[in-house]
Amino acid sequence: MLNPTLLIVGILSLTAGPSAAVEVGRIDAAHSSVAFRIKHMGISTVPGRFSVFRGTITLEKEESTAAKVEVEIEAASIDTGVEGRDKHLRGPDFFDVQRFPLIRFTSTKVTKRVKDRFKLTGDLTMHGVTKPVTLDVTFGGSAKDPKGGRRGAFSASGKLNRKDFGIVWNKTLDSGGLLIGEEVALVIDIEAFQAGPGKD
Repeated sequence: MLNPTLLIVGILSLTAGPSAAVEVGRIDAAHSSVAFRIKHMGISTVPGRFSVFRGTITLEKEESTAAKVEVEIEAASIDTGVEGRDKHLRGPDFFDVQRFPLIRFTSTKVTKRVKDRFKLTGDLTMHGVTKPVTLDVTFGGSAKDPKGGRRGAFSASGKLNRKDFGIVWNKTLDSGGLLIGEEVALVIDIEAFQAGPGKD
C-alpha cells in the first residue's frame, strides 16, 4: 500500500547543490497522507488511510532517476472511520497486524515520462508477501519553509490486487457479486523536507 510508500520526485528540490554526493529527504507525516479506496458490494467506494508512516528519499547522484525510496507503514494505524470495521481489518481475516505489523516499500526503479511525471517501481511487502508495484508520480513543486529549509511535494497513484498479498477474505452476495472488491486504488500525497544535521 504504500506505501506508499514513499517516493522520489521531490528529492530534486531537497538537494543542497551540485556538490552534494548524497542527500536525504524525510517524509513529513504531518503534511502527507497514505490513503486507499476499495469497492463495497460493487456499487460504492469506501476510503481509508494509514495514519502512522515514515520514510526517506536518498539521492546519490544529480539524476532524479538515481534515487532510493524507503517507506514503512504501521498496519495497525489503518483508519476507515468505522471502529468495528477497522478492528476487523487489523485481525487475521485481513492485515493480521499481530503477525505482520509493518508494511514496507523499497524502490527499485524510477523512470521519467514527461516533465514532472515519473513511474516509480518498487517492492511492496505486506501481510508477509513481497510483490512489485508501480506508481504514477507527479511532482507538485518546492518551496522554502519558514525555518529556511527546503521542501518538495508530490502525488502518487496506483492499483494493486489484495489477493496477490494473501488478503483474500470475502463474502459472496445473493446476487452473485462480492462484498468487498479485490482491486485497491492507492492515493498518496507526500511532503518531504531536507534531512541532515540540525534539519530533523
